Amino acid sequence: MTSESSPPATNQVLTIPNQITAVRLLLSIAVFITIGMQYFTIAVLLFVVAASTDWIDGFWARKYGAVSKLGRVFDPFVDKIIICGSFIYLCAEPSSQIAPWMAVVVVGRELLVTALRSSIEQSGGDFSANMSGKLKMVFQCAAVVASLLVLRKGEAAPKWLVTTTWGLVWIAVLSTIQSGLVYVVAAARFWQQPALEGEADG
Repeated sequence: MTSESSPPATNQVLTIPNQITAVRLLLSIAVFITIGMQYFTIAVLLFVVAASTDWIDGFWARKYGAVSKLGRVFDPFVDKIIICGSFIYLCAEPSSQIAPWMAVVVVGRELLVTALRSSIEQSGGDFSANMSGKLKMVFQCAAVVASLLVLRKGEAAPKWLVTTTWGLVWIAVLSTIQSGLVYVVAAARFWQQPALEGEADG
């Protein structure tokens, strides 16, 4: 992930962080395939590996000065593929506790934030991930894991697991909406700055 303290990005492509991110992309594709084939035990294991190794590429890039321009785009792109793809595939499963509209909210939020980030950073502003965005990612991952565990158990899923999954899914959706609003407000404040400065100069 990018941050204000990130070292200057290089033009290198085959860095170790980028290779790790590429592996996570392959793992996410494997997650989608296994969900589609209803191999939920394998799907949950693959998802946990893909999601839990997200920090490794960023840590490696910062620690060893391997931050690249490709990585700054590739890493968040793969994060979005893993989460959006999982929600899309899971909403097709009736017992997943994830409704189609919830997947639309998740995908829509990511498209909106990506568009805002692109516009602001092209204007020279900083639009790094904030705490609400990071918490949103945690809740989304927890919801996906819980949903896969419910599907793995099938009709034998205990009531507490189903209830917990329902709660996690709603927390994930609400945090997705909340974090999206935070970014919208931040973008609005950024766009208002030139106007305010112009008024002060006048």
